[in-house]
Amino acid sequence: MTGATAPASRMDADPEQACPIAPVVDIVFSRWTTPILWALHEYGRHRFVELERRLLTITPKVLTQRLRQLERDGLVVRTYHPEVPPRVEYEISDLGRSLAPLFATLADWSTANLDKVDEARLAYDVRDRPRTRRP
Repeated sequence: MTGATAPASRMDADPEQACPIAPVVDIVFSRWTTPILWALHEYGRHRFVELERRLLTITPKVLTQRLRQLERDGLVVRTYHPEVPPRVEYEISDLGRSLAPLFATLADWSTANLDKVDEARLAYDVRDRPRTRRP
């Protein structure tokens, strides 16, 4: 192998290169992204206040930040209507809609496995809870 460089091991690789889905997880699975995309996919176009009402515990500041990021990522389309009063609507883009099979698969996994996750957590907590010493 004269003149050739050895390929980097997985241990030396950038985490995003070692795990090709990491960038997707960063984009799609941040705290509020999934509920926003789900609401827009499931219920269609929404005004800001409608989304805010649908996602009961999100703050206006966080909703604004997430919608801007989703628009920037191409997953949401923002439409401004120059009326009096002005109206802005948000809808899922074709790119965002392309995530539907992924969400459907995750929903199926959730239905089939979340009880098992809860059982594993309970078993772990019982097995590994701190033991107190008796004098």
